[in-house]
Amino acid sequence: MPDHASSAAVSPKDRFITVYGRKPVLEALADPELEVDKVVLADSVRGGGEREITAAARGRGVPVQRASAQRVKVLAGNGRHDQGVLADVVAPRMAPLGVFVSDLGTRRPASVLVLDAVTNPSNVGMILRSATAAGLDGVLLPRRGVPAIDPLVIKASAGVAFSAPVLRSGTAVEGIDLMHEAGFSVFGLDAGSDSLLDAELPHRVALVLGNETEGLTDEVRARLDGTLSLPMYGGVESLNVASAGAVAAYELLRRRG
Repeated sequence: MPDHASSAAVSPKDRFITVYGRKPVLEALADPELEVDKVVLADSVRGGGEREITAAARGRGVPVQRASAQRVKVLAGNGRHDQGVLADVVAPRMAPLGVFVSDLGTRRPASVLVLDAVTNPSNVGMILRSATAAGLDGVLLPRRGVPAIDPLVIKASAGVAFSAPVLRSGTAVEGIDLMHEAGFSVFGLDAGSDSLLDAELPHRVALVLGNETEGLTDEVRARLDGTLSLPMYGGVESLNVASAGAVAAYELLRRRG
């Protein structure tokens, strides 16, 4: 297997969760369980807001950097709500997928969820919470096609996003290809398929959750080892993707036990 760990550079987006806006930044600085790497303030932020944030950062020993308002907007990725301030919070379990599979070695079992074009931040947050609670090894959040971990995702996860086992790749397709190289079997959750509850699963397995309305993308579907479904009764056609993710996560936990 290629040494992806050595060839993949770890970017700041694979180490930190960036929170923006004065209240979220102050909340991060006030939480002793979070390690804040730095705070960035726009040059335009002055007065009481500047003093409050600077004092909170100083109390935690967190460096405060200055940047142009445009630079802060770019770093935050949200020009409407950053309020000229952001903080990079260390995400201790976030890692590039290449590093994750290299650390697994060749024998260790693993269970992963993959998000394929899931677009609602609340769903992303709830999936991160369920997967973390179920003890899964990772949730693959591609950098493209899935919302960034922002305040909406963090809120929906009830703060669990900071400590969730987030795995990063450029796209879902790139991630699936790399997992195949690492010995994973990858199945999509899709209505009308054989039941996940009855399927035989290998010791390394990834389950892919598709878009809220369109389901699995064609590009991802073409790379799957198969599709599985959750049994539905009472005339119910499908579950919300976050609910389906919770069921899938705990089914993987049950198999492990």
